[in-house]
Amino acid sequence: MATEMANTPAVQERSHDCANNENESTKDENETVHTGETETLSKRQRKKLLKSQQWEEQRELRKQKRKERKQQRKLERQAQADDGVEWTGKKRLRRSDLAEPSSLRLVIDCSFDNLMLLKDVKKLHKQIQRCYAENRRTLHPVQFYLTSHGGQLKQIMDEINKGWVNWKDVHVKPEAFHEILSKDDLVYLTSDSPNVLEELDEAKAYVIGGLVDHNHHKGITFGRAQELGIAHAQLPLGSFVKMNSRKVLAVNHVFEIILAFLEKRDWQEAFFTVLPQRKGAVPVGQEDKLGEGNDEEDSDEDSDTEQTTSEKGTDSKDQSDSKQEEHKPLLNQSDSSERNTA
Repeated sequence: MATEMANTPAVQERSHDCANNENESTKDENETVHTGETETLSKRQRKKLLKSQQWEEQRELRKQKRKERKQQRKLERQAQADDGVEWTGKKRLRRSDLAEPSSLRLVIDCSFDNLMLLKDVKKLHKQIQRCYAENRRTLHPVQFYLTSHGGQLKQIMDEINKGWVNWKDVHVKPEAFHEILSKDDLVYLTSDSPNVLEELDEAKAYVIGGLVDHNHHKGITFGRAQELGIAHAQLPLGSFVKMNSRKVLAVNHVFEIILAFLEKRDWQEAFFTVLPQRKGAVPVGQEDKLGEGNDEEDSDEDSDTEQTTSEKGTDSKDQSDSKQEEHKPLLNQSDSSERNTA
């Protein structure tokens, strides 16, 4: 019995030593595995891991520095304001920041929607986009109106240009222009009018017919002005410009010419700022310098907006249709939209 008790501590001691040996062995294995994992990382990976760790550690420090810089700029602006000095930061002034809005109202009458083919409504849409863009960046933006807005045009704008609902400084109305503006203020711009516009009255509202009809509806805008009993006139194109091509002005051409006149106060300069070079236009008195004008329509080519793939496909078809029409009689753009020699 004594012998057994004497041997028990020895057995326990041996068991304890075995357990320690097992723990040490496991520890060594873990260290080996860990070492093995470390050895599998390349030098580049280790540097990347270290950099990532440092980036995370310095996150709060960077945030604090940004706050300090922002606060410092704020204090500088306040100090300059207190001293009466105009703050000049890094933000560059845009042309539109210097704009002095005109009280003149410029209206595109979109009531001819049912007289146009879908491809022509798409052309009108591009012209309207160009008008909007030009008015946003001109020095003297006008009060821009789109009236009788609906039908095919609205459907196309909803599908292709959904952002139109966020357009600024434009009045988009489903009503007709004579329902929302005083008839005494209205002047319809049409090439069929015998009246030549010599000066712009900024108290007036000038109406441009939103019609792309390939000469199918001659005199329709002039007739509309007479029917409503409102004033009408044409731009003094013939007094300043000679062209050997058709005197065809798209909606955006008429719109841009008026914007240019408001800035330059000179009709000739306004015309030659806007008219495409391919029209071969020269000032009156220099007819011997007339070049070869291109009779192609300008409505598609003047748009500075990007086209989607579907639009490009449609435009290719439109170009094909245009080529087929070349053998027909000369096609003047109708009235103040595509025919407006105003």
